[in-house]
Amino acid sequence: MTLETRPARILVVDDDRVFRHSTSTLLQTDGYEVHSVASGQEAVEALRSSQFDLMLLDVRMPGVDGITVVEALRLWGDGIPVLMISGVGTVSDAVRALHVGADDFLTKPVEPDLLFARIAELLERRPSTARMPIRTQGRMVGRAPVMLELFGAIAKVAPTDTTVLITGETGTGKELAAAAVHEYSARQTGRFVAVDCGALADSLLESELFGHVKGAFTGAIKDKAGLFEVAAGGTIFLDEIGGVSFALQQRLLRVLQEREVTRVGAVRPTKVDVRVIAATNRDLRAEVQAGRFREDLFYRLNVFPLVMAPLRDRRSDIPILVERALVRTGRDASTMSCCSPFAMRLLRAYDWPGNVRELFAAVESASIHAGNDRIEAQHLPVEVRVSADQREAHQRYRAGTADSAERAAIVAAIAQTGGVLARSADLLGMSRTTLWRKLKSYQISVSEQRAGDED
Repeated sequence: MTLETRPARILVVDDDRVFRHSTSTLLQTDGYEVHSVASGQEAVEALRSSQFDLMLLDVRMPGVDGITVVEALRLWGDGIPVLMISGVGTVSDAVRALHVGADDFLTKPVEPDLLFARIAELLERRPSTARMPIRTQGRMVGRAPVMLELFGAIAKVAPTDTTVLITGETGTGKELAAAAVHEYSARQTGRFVAVDCGALADSLLESELFGHVKGAFTGAIKDKAGLFEVAAGGTIFLDEIGGVSFALQQRLLRVLQEREVTRVGAVRPTKVDVRVIAATNRDLRAEVQAGRFREDLFYRLNVFPLVMAPLRDRRSDIPILVERALVRTGRDASTMSCCSPFAMRLLRAYDWPGNVRELFAAVESASIHAGNDRIEAQHLPVEVRVSADQREAHQRYRAGTADSAERAAIVAAIAQTGGVLARSADLLGMSRTTLWRKLKSYQISVSEQRAGDED
């Protein structure tokens, strides 16, 4: 059912049971579909499990308050319209709510006609793609367009027996994509055998892939089946295929063409029924042009290409991946309570040259530093915490221009945090007292208003 032909779904979030119930009843009477919860944490869980068209959110609640919910949602790329309601109704509440990303603000008691009018206005101007659903496929998760496109491609190719070539930078999850192809194929009951072709010497790799007969070489004391035979009826995943030697490339080509393997030292080939999925972080077309990779093998492998996007091109997935990483560390909680919005902002701003693998390592490290507390900026690795300007300043510091470099690092940190000195101190790895002393020493001016706005 489309958004235009069904009632709009509204999430009501308020710790006041009477207000929550009466408002939900009022909205249902007017034809809306309503779901209500009593806390910010429950709101996040509801938004993860269902799709809503608008959220009616109380500002002040115990635990995770409304301001934190909105700030986190906007940092995480969630564009659901938010109408905030406060029982206090202070100007500072309204300003702060709108500043972090709320769409409108009302004070209690709320006149029904005014409430209906504001809701109608927000629903009318909401973006058609305010929230993309979180999708999973195998062990992969995401809602970024590039991931949804990848999931669609895997769903198309998995039921076939077509050879697949997966390309992408190191750490993007190429083996997870290969495993997903296998899992959704008719071969799912067969074995999924993964081989890191770049980790083995040619002679050893040849024996591992194709097997050998007794006496084929020193140490070959008995016949051994290769991994192509072991994977019969299933899938073999050849990771880092770009580093395989020309001699082995010829043998791999024969497997793909003839569907048979010859063990090292054997004369007769053995038929194998196996699906081949290969992966590489190299540009194989460039390798072909440079004469390092066989053109005929490339075309045999590149029947159905899958491209893994780098993490910097799917930043909206970072909060989901952070939560996955936190669960792996043993934390059974959402990112809302385990990771501060400011720390999440830094995680989303970093370019992640090591991609998902680097992100998981960074979150695990931060979780250890944080202990039982939530992850804050100071718990993150230094390369995530500091901006490019700060990194340049640190380089100058190591080069010997200590005073000017430290001043530049402080200025960059203040700019990065919008003048919030508590956050600036966290980024710089120093106490607030030390930061104040250095501000005075270097004659760096920050307004009293911004300096006092610590969160």
